[in-house]
Amino acid sequence: MLKIYGTDLCPDCTACIAAFREAGIAYEYREFETDLAHLREFLQLRDKSPLFDEIRAAGGIGIPCILREDGSIILDWQTCL
Repeated sequence: MLKIYGTDLCPDCTACIAAFREAGIAYEYREFETDLAHLREFLQLRDKSPLFDEIRAAGGIGIPCILREDGSIILDWQTCL
């Protein structure tokens, strides 16, 4: 099952969740605002993956972040629809 890391404070994250729900895509939402363990998990992913290098350099966060079961990461959630 896909894991989506993000927060309800982020409009991109809420749009992603709404689109996945509407499309019937199964996911587990790892929300930062309610569970700091989810934030720690995301930071470990973000800090180890070169996929986030440009985002970090620009001062971005990199959410929503979608983690596939195979460990690959997707930052453009619309490609999943």
